[in-house]
Amino acid sequence: MDEADPQAPDPTPRGRGFRWPAEWEPHEATLLAWPHDPTTFPTGVEHAEDVFATFAATISRGELVHLLVNDEAMEQRAAAKLIEAGAEDVQLHLLETADVWFRDYGPITLVKPKGKKHHTRMAMDFTFNAWGGKYEELLADDTVPVRLQDELGIELLGTDLVLEGGSIEGDGEGTVLTTEQCLLNPNRNPDLDQASLEEALGLFLGTDKVLWLGEGIAGDDTDGHIDDITRFVGPGRVVTAVQPDTSDPDHAPLAANRERLRSMTDARGRKLEIIELPMPMPLTTASGDRLPASYANFYICNHAVCVPTFGSANDDRALEVLAACFPEREVVGIRSEHLVHGLGTLHCITQQVPW
Repeated sequence: MDEADPQAPDPTPRGRGFRWPAEWEPHEATLLAWPHDPTTFPTGVEHAEDVFATFAATISRGELVHLLVNDEAMEQRAAAKLIEAGAEDVQLHLLETADVWFRDYGPITLVKPKGKKHHTRMAMDFTFNAWGGKYEELLADDTVPVRLQDELGIELLGTDLVLEGGSIEGDGEGTVLTTEQCLLNPNRNPDLDQASLEEALGLFLGTDKVLWLGEGIAGDDTDGHIDDITRFVGPGRVVTAVQPDTSDPDHAPLAANRERLRSMTDARGRKLEIIELPMPMPLTTASGDRLPASYANFYICNHAVCVPTFGSANDDRALEVLAACFPEREVVGIRSEHLVHGLGTLHCITQQVPW
């Protein structure tokens, strides 16, 4: 094998000066895919549609929403629901998806400075293997970024590294949070160890430091996605889910993650400020299986923070905690019981397109 030319430019996003911005940085748009699978939403696709319409309308008051629909009949149905919900700036695209989990299969957009107020952008297309090969029928969504590229007009770089967007959380300043349960799971990248994964994240996202938590919450079929447990809410600041009930299966892993955070510093050497976020009261399926309900699955858009709520006694407290974290944004609770039966909520169905 020929040795790499030491004088050749580094073709990776890091080598080209790109970085992964924080979710609270300005967006051009948010990407969504309209719900349609009754297996995903056993309490009724129509109920899920209503939540999507409310959510999309909320986002559209501050940024463009790109909404993917499978066919013309779905386009007409979505358009009617969006009008009813008061949506303002939504573009519908005829582009087929197997399911709605855009966070995990969608392109992850990076930026680098271009003048004082503008950025050059590119997007990473990681390999999506349906959360470790759990759902063969959803593997088709791995092709969404390529099929969407012309619509977005952003350079796309593909890689065979298996990675879902919900498995990583960034502060825009070089720090990534993730979990061992997910990224070190042999059902993703069995040939890569922790050091190799850290190197790959640095090359593909332009990041400098990876902070590893342990396990995620009960009922999460993604093997412990970070966006159900711990989120950045500002440079050096995180909210992390806590469960004080010692009999609850979430108590021990969330407490262990909280302890890890106490000793961590970010890529700029700051000790993390840790803000505790309650968990909702447990939700289960009709057969009694635990659902992955979490307030940490919020989505930060340009003017608002959209928070999944569940008709729980802890809803108001969670909204209060997040309102204190984002005083410059409206904090909006969106009832998400019908979404969580699909094993995800608001953050899971979005992917932002930063400016």
